[in-house]
Amino acid sequence: MRCMRIVVLAGITAAASTALALPAQAGIPARDATTTAAPCEYPADVLDLTNWKVTLPTGDDEDPTEITQPELATFSAEPWFKADEDCGAVRFRAAVDGVTTGGSSYPRAELREMTDDGEEEASWSTDEGTHTLVVTEAFTALPEDKPHLVGAQIHGGDDDVTVFRLEGSKLYITDGDDTHHHLVTDDYELGTEFEAKFVVRNGKIDVYYNGERETTISHDDDSNYFKAGAYTQANCGNSDPCDADNYGEVHISGIKVTHS
Repeated sequence: MRCMRIVVLAGITAAASTALALPAQAGIPARDATTTAAPCEYPADVLDLTNWKVTLPTGDDEDPTEITQPELATFSAEPWFKADEDCGAVRFRAAVDGVTTGGSSYPRAELREMTDDGEEEASWSTDEGTHTLVVTEAFTALPEDKPHLVGAQIHGGDDDVTVFRLEGSKLYITDGDDTHHHLVTDDYELGTEFEAKFVVRNGKIDVYYNGERETTISHDDDSNYFKAGAYTQANCGNSDPCDADNYGEVHISGIKVTHS
C-alpha cells in the first residue's frame, strides 16, 4: 500500500552548481538567462544557516555528503534540500536507499549545529547555561512499510538524547532508547505545521509542542548539539520499494538556537 504524501509545492527551484552526483530531473528545462531569478534560490535564503551544516543522503557508502559554511550559504540539492518557491520553508528529504553515516543504518537530510559562523561543531553541557532550539516544521511524507521519521533532536556524543519522532499518525518524544517515552498526539496529519522546542538547563531537558510543555527528561552530558531535518527511520531492509521515490520528508519554516 502506497503511503500518503502531502505535496507542499509543485515548483522547482534551481540548485547550486556543485560536483555532487545528484539525481537528474528529466523534463525540467534549463533556466533561461532572461528569466527573473527566484526570490529564494537557496535554503539559506529562507533559514538562517550561519551556524549549521547539512548532511545529505548522497555520496559514498558511510561517507555521506556534508556541506558546511561558507558553501552552505549558496547551496541547494534537488530533491533532498531545497527552498520552497514561495520562500515559506525548506524541504528536507531522505530516501530509504540513501547513503548513511557510519554510525547509523538510516539515511538523513539533516542540519547539525555548528559554532563560530559554521567553522566548528557545537558541543555543550546540559549542566552549564541554558540551551534552546525552536523549530517550526511539518512532516510531509513517510516511508512505506515502516513509516517512521525524526524531525528534530538533541544528540549526544554517541547517540540521540531525545527526538520528535513520527510513527504513522503517532508523534512521540523519545528518551534515549525509549522511542515511545511520551505520546504527543495519536492523530497527526501529514502537512500539519507545529512548533518543536527543547530547553536545556540544570541537567534537565524540557520539551514543548506548540508552546505546551510535554515532558522533562534528565540528562547529564557535555557533548550535546541540536539537529533538525528529515532523519528517515527506514531503509531497504525494512521498506519497499528500495528507491528514491520511497522517502521521509520534512518542511522547516523556522529554526532558532540560543545559548545563554
